[in-house]
Amino acid sequence: MVKNLQLRLTLEEEAIPGSLKAKAAKYLSLSESSFTLKVLRKSIDARKPTIYFNYKLQAFIGEEAPKSSKYTFDYKDVSKAKPVHIIGFGPAGMWAALRCLELGFKPIVLERGKNVKDRRRDLRAINQDHHVNEDSNYCFGEGGAGTYSDGKLYTRSLKRGDVRRVFESLVHHGATERILIDAHPHIGTNKLPKIVQNIRETIIEHGGEVHFNTKVTDFNIVDKRLKSIILENGNELPVQRVILATGHSARDIFYLLNSKKITLEAKSFAMGVRVEHPQHIIDSIQYHCSGDRNELLPAAAYSLVQQVKNRGVYSFCMCPGGFIVPAATAPGEIVVNGMSPSKRNNLFANSGIVVEINIEEDLFKYEKFGALKGLEFQKNLERLAFTAGGRTQTAPAQRLTDFVEGKLSTDLNPTSYQPGLKSAPLHSLLPKLIGSRLRAGFKEFGKKMTGYYTNEANIVGVESRTSSPVTIPRSATLEHPEILGLYPCGEGGGYAGGIVSAAMDGERCAEAAVAGL
Repeated sequence: MVKNLQLRLTLEEEAIPGSLKAKAAKYLSLSESSFTLKVLRKSIDARKPTIYFNYKLQAFIGEEAPKSSKYTFDYKDVSKAKPVHIIGFGPAGMWAALRCLELGFKPIVLERGKNVKDRRRDLRAINQDHHVNEDSNYCFGEGGAGTYSDGKLYTRSLKRGDVRRVFESLVHHGATERILIDAHPHIGTNKLPKIVQNIRETIIEHGGEVHFNTKVTDFNIVDKRLKSIILENGNELPVQRVILATGHSARDIFYLLNSKKITLEAKSFAMGVRVEHPQHIIDSIQYHCSGDRNELLPAAAYSLVQQVKNRGVYSFCMCPGGFIVPAATAPGEIVVNGMSPSKRNNLFANSGIVVEINIEEDLFKYEKFGALKGLEFQKNLERLAFTAGGRTQTAPAQRLTDFVEGKLSTDLNPTSYQPGLKSAPLHSLLPKLIGSRLRAGFKEFGKKMTGYYTNEANIVGVESRTSSPVTIPRSATLEHPEILGLYPCGEGGGYAGGIVSAAMDGERCAEAAVAGL
């Protein structure tokens, strides 16, 4: 017999081995030897001084818990199958390729960047030498922007696909099974590269192809049908179905489509800064403690949102125990993002704090750029940050309290950002529609989290790549409404926001692309 139950353990109980089984036995009025437990979900409730671990469980009474997953991945030999071309090897492209294997079609992946091993050299060059490789950086290369990130796996896109299936696929390719039960699962930037490499090996072992350093520069369209794609080296590849999964930072693709008068749409997005606190401050706020947190507790996270002047101001991609990284994709710009290792054991906590940009109301000065007005606004702010930082990858920064009070910081706090920080008046450099709302938002956040508003925190500019400022439209069949054979996909198309939602969209696009082939 299987019985569902929910139990809570205090911090003290959690520290005792076997306490969960003992508490379940008492709840069921059974001996511990008469049942086995399977943990379905685990979360932490730290809203009050007494911290609880919440468990959602299944008790198998008189029988063993099943050891295998109901999910199986039947990857077929597709070496001689019909091809589907996939541009981009981030989460959307990877799961599109995996789904093609299951459906019996040959994925041919074209990735502008390098594999994860070679990509590390270019990340080191950004951090240490301030050199940005336009095709290999924190956004471009094997695994896309998700490879060198916190690896957060929670999503609100629950109706777009099977979230559990994506999680099980990650476990199948080497992720820890903890992601199947944690309420806020993550993998960690130190673990993701190996998983990404395993996915690539699965694709190749089953007859698919993955080509690195292969940049698409043009589309050959005849009678509104995509006939071939042209590569940077001049080669032309005939195609029947193309899944366009190039990510939210592939601006050259947006410019290419726009120059060919292929319909694009401007999309609302968000921009702002990264705020970085010492992790112990966030721990003390969230766990109601004055010293070091208990070793059973993970580095504390937070989620904040506030309406300011009819726009949302909110935390984005919060990284406990993490690092701020340089995420520029071209010389002459500063872009910052956050990531965390699997243990989240760095000394700092960082989060994007961003402001909603309403594409219909906020960018009237950029109307001449049409569908690319949000992209041009992004670029201008990134160039401004580059100049304010000293024209290297050194980022402009300010103490949080100085930013809100409108004064230049005479010095800055220690930081995890390797290229370094330069004091700059971000309070006056940021456009008013962003800066004024951020200043008001930080004040309100300080009221919600006592201790958050502190001069021990830095703000670092700019957090500008939260999502694509452009949508590539598609029909109900997920095909571009004007170009037959082209399937816009993932974050670059405007249809996802993170690893899981992009992966699910990749699967859907693969299913749509092979229909009728």
